[in-house]
Amino acid sequence: MTLKVLHRQSTQTPQIGRPGLEQILRDPGESFVWRMDDYPCALGQWNYHPEFEIHLVRKSVGRVFVGDHIGHFEPGYLGVVGSNLPHNWVTDIKPGDVIQGRDIVVQFDADMLRSAAAVFPEMAEVEDFLSAAARGLQYYGTTATKAAAIIEAMGNQLGLKKLVLFFDLIGLLATSAERRTLSSEHFSPDLLPHSSAMVHTVVEYILQNLDETVSMSEAAGIVGMTAPTFCKFFKKNTGHNFRDYVRLLRVGHCCRLLAETELPVTQICYKVGYGNLSNFNRHFLMEKGVTPTRYRRLLKDRSGGGLE
Repeated sequence: MTLKVLHRQSTQTPQIGRPGLEQILRDPGESFVWRMDDYPCALGQWNYHPEFEIHLVRKSVGRVFVGDHIGHFEPGYLGVVGSNLPHNWVTDIKPGDVIQGRDIVVQFDADMLRSAAAVFPEMAEVEDFLSAAARGLQYYGTTATKAAAIIEAMGNQLGLKKLVLFFDLIGLLATSAERRTLSSEHFSPDLLPHSSAMVHTVVEYILQNLDETVSMSEAAGIVGMTAPTFCKFFKKNTGHNFRDYVRLLRVGHCCRLLAETELPVTQICYKVGYGNLSNFNRHFLMEKGVTPTRYRRLLKDRSGGGLE
């Protein structure tokens, strides 16, 4: 099978040498970074950094990867990623397409907040927030809506007014119960730039071939590893073995098709890379606890919020 190459790569050899450690440059006159990013952009890859990140998706839908968590996002998605926790938000787009202003990120040094809490006892709640965010958090409901409004407003302010909004945002996130933890407690990747770059390359290969045959031996070859070495490497850096990872992505893609299209389940089965309906239904039931048909019916019956 021929490797299809994603929009952020050339049409030649996959770029496995790109750094996974994102170097965050903060303006000397500011205590945190506020940045609006187009998609794709140079920073839009499987990466990590010492700073905490608050991530707002403003446009498009896609897949979110935080540690060993694989989920889905849509406009309004609000996540928080802890220090050195690998992450990425991927949207399927055509080569050459650009989604302008897809994301806003707010990045800050956790020690800055801890130092402030040592001076201002009212900030004691910040430590619990930082501890929880170490594994990644997703906010929903009213909290996500209010936080998005604050983040958007921050882009129009400077100096003290911008800082006040930052603390409003932290206060909201630190005290809200409308959140879920993303990555598992035992996830412990190799925090090496070349490891993150290789994971990024393999995940792009999987995503581009979900509707066809995804081969572990081919994935291993792309990053120059033997199959046994690759198995250990992939498990260490994603929290999943290769086969389970592919299954999770295929089931997730199926959920999107069930929610956003009227395609028959049998057609979706083949569209997400399954060779027979029996395996497809079994894997979907294993991950979601219901059949694809039942899942679609539940989506239509629910008045608010979708199923993941």
